[in-house]
Amino acid sequence: MKRCVALLLVCLFAAPLAIAQEEAANNMEIVREAIQAQKKVLIAENMGLSQTEADAFWPVYEEYQVAMKKIMDKDIAMIEKFAKHYGEMTDEVADEIIKAHFANEEEFLKLKKSYLPKFQKVLPATKVARYFQLENKIAAVIEYDLAAEIPLVE
Repeated sequence: MKRCVALLLVCLFAAPLAIAQEEAANNMEIVREAIQAQKKVLIAENMGLSQTEADAFWPVYEEYQVAMKKIMDKDIAMIEKFAKHYGEMTDEVADEIIKAHFANEEEFLKLKKSYLPKFQKVLPATKVARYFQLENKIAAVIEYDLAAEIPLVE
């Protein structure tokens, strides 16, 4: 998954500027939790897990999601920085954002690679492949929506 939090970032850009930061943070956390719950239902409905597989899979899934959230938080910070500087973007800030983006991408790939053997330990390879396909499909939808909401640097 590219990041479920990307949808949260769409909400960030769509939110009126007058909203207090605390209220916005609370709203984003509510949206994040709702997205995670919907994502879990989607995964459950499409994995075709036996009870034994499910018992082994879900703890690894939850651990993986917690690890992903740490990286997603960095993405949120990066996009918040973009939003803060949008309209008066400097080369220095743009460079920082680009480097943060690439660092996050590298962290996500490293995380995916580190969890592959953990998922393979609890599921057959076909179901592991299915799981990563689902993550990628969810991410593609979110990235598409996010790309439509975030303006180009001026």
